[in-house]
Amino acid sequence: MGIITKLANPTQFLKLSGILLPFTIGLSVIFTLLGLYMTFFVAPEDYQQGQTVRIMFIHVPSAWLAMFSYSLMAASAIGTLVWKHPLADVSAKAAAPLGAAFALLTLVTGALWGKPTWGTWWIWDARLTSVLVLFIMYLGLIALWHVIEEPTKAARIAAVMILVGFINIPIIKFSVDWWNTLHQPASVFRFDGPTIHNDILIPLIIMALAFTFIFITLHFSAMRNEIMKHRIRGLQNRKAFEKAPHPSKIITETL
Repeated sequence: MGIITKLANPTQFLKLSGILLPFTIGLSVIFTLLGLYMTFFVAPEDYQQGQTVRIMFIHVPSAWLAMFSYSLMAASAIGTLVWKHPLADVSAKAAAPLGAAFALLTLVTGALWGKPTWGTWWIWDARLTSVLVLFIMYLGLIALWHVIEEPTKAARIAAVMILVGFINIPIIKFSVDWWNTLHQPASVFRFDGPTIHNDILIPLIIMALAFTFIFITLHFSAMRNEIMKHRIRGLQNRKAFEKAPHPSKIITETL
């Protein structure tokens, strides 16, 4: 709780994130280079899909991060509505464009992988459709933050919409179990353990770590930018208030 309380202070967050960013950037580069090497030189090609199976090492981590981004936004929304955490809305607002980017990357790589595998770019499969809904939800929330100018009002409305939309995350996760879909079922996060060989599983985990550290780096950077924008807006409002004529001065001049 002490760390959370400390991070509630924007100044403390700026200080701590400034210390952590060089490490997250370094880990992003290391895991990305290692993951790409293992993707193209260690992981074997599939006996049916051939080289196209390598799309999986981008597609799957993108899907994981698209759902993780929204889960983080949901946790931030609770922080906004329940605890009035000063950085909760900043966190959600910074995560939305990143989640949208990962969701779009999931859809694009899924189409590229689906064409040679299923024979079609797109099908209204339960998993594909729910991810498309997630992408649209991201765009809607981004638009909401831009349309409503009053920050506090925008934060409350966005938080409610985020929590309502969170129902889509378990739908994405369990859609392959609840409905008969073309999309393959879970093969990594299973109660009885992964069902794929380590030659594929290890590069996949490495790429997932690379995407995760990239997300952390970009999220910290976006939060820092948002905090600075708030401070600049506050300074501008203060200067505008100082320049405005005081009511008593207006009355005196009128008299």
